[in-house]
Amino acid sequence: MTSKTVQIKIRPPTTSNLPPVESIAPTMDQLSGLWHVTDSTLPLWSDKRNVTISYTPIEPKTGSNQQSLKRMNDCVAYQSLTSDKVKTIDGIDTASDEGTANWEWRGTGWLKLITSHWEILSFGQDSGVDWALIYFYSTYITPFGLDILCKSKEGVSAETVSAIKEALTKTEDPVLKKMAGEMYSVKHD
Repeated sequence: MTSKTVQIKIRPPTTSNLPPVESIAPTMDQLSGLWHVTDSTLPLWSDKRNVTISYTPIEPKTGSNQQSLKRMNDCVAYQSLTSDKVKTIDGIDTASDEGTANWEWRGTGWLKLITSHWEILSFGQDSGVDWALIYFYSTYITPFGLDILCKSKEGVSAETVSAIKEALTKTEDPVLKKMAGEMYSVKHD
């Protein structure tokens, strides 16, 4: 059996002092839908399971001055390790520019005061299943972090996870290098 070689290209976050590289981002159609958080550095998910994020595009309001900006509903769902109750965190994502790589999240309801910036640092397919590497800026509740999202709850192959971690360690960004070693698998039933 031959192991496959996976090449991963990581773009540095916009806060990095590294020169910018071409954006690696999905289309809105690819981004839309249910994603499973399969790997993470965020402490928030260490005692959770079945963590998912649903992205649903929001149609622009006619005559709005933000008509050209992409927006989407963002619903995070998860369970604790010891309960079957599903909890959710809802927000609205607004693209920071004309593309789909940089986003501003704002909570809804009682979370409306909380905002966060997130970026897609890499995007690809593993055996025909979309995956994305997401970089989250810190908020009042969470530190900086990385998530690997996948359209399949089984996640990406071990080779792809290893290739993502290896690509992170090869960047010249010290924060990404450090986070590569902090990534853990998020439990899914």
